[in-house]
Amino acid sequence: MMLARIIFCAAVLLATLAVILLALVSPVPERKPLQPWLDLSLYIQQPHIASSNAHQSVAQSDPGAFIFHRKLTEGPENTSRVVGKAQGFIIPMEDFAQSAFNIIYLTFHTPEYSGSLSVHAKHVSRKDTEELTVMGGTGSFAFARGLAVFAQTDQQSSGVESTFHVKLQLRFPNQSRTTLG
Repeated sequence: MMLARIIFCAAVLLATLAVILLALVSPVPERKPLQPWLDLSLYIQQPHIASSNAHQSVAQSDPGAFIFHRKLTEGPENTSRVVGKAQGFIIPMEDFAQSAFNIIYLTFHTPEYSGSLSVHAKHVSRKDTEELTVMGGTGSFAFARGLAVFAQTDQQSSGVESTFHVKLQLRFPNQSRTTLG
């Protein structure tokens, strides 16, 4: 009977010692680094239409719906490389400020990125710079969240024909991304 107690105490002592040694000798788990931001700087421009019979967007004096289809380029020049398109439906009235319809879709077609982003225009005003919320995406931008800053680059143009500079700051859950300029 005494032998069984000695064996039991020795086993408990060895198990406790093994746990303590494993805790001291085992490598410390690495902390996950903060998820990096993906920064993109693009321009939304009016597409150049060769035919004079093609449909053109027209600015209206009443605050109705603004539907647009523009090209997305790397630079502000008309000759800049086209990287995708920007499409949207915005109702710039206070009654519809919280509307789910106020969405801008940025679609990318490049070797680096293929997919789209949904930008929610929750608080649309008629300012030169707008900060909007990125609500998700597809393809290379799956589950993206972040901020989209739209700024009008040419102040003398009307809102329909002007070029907009878009700065995107995106964060992706459970993925590591590099920051690009």
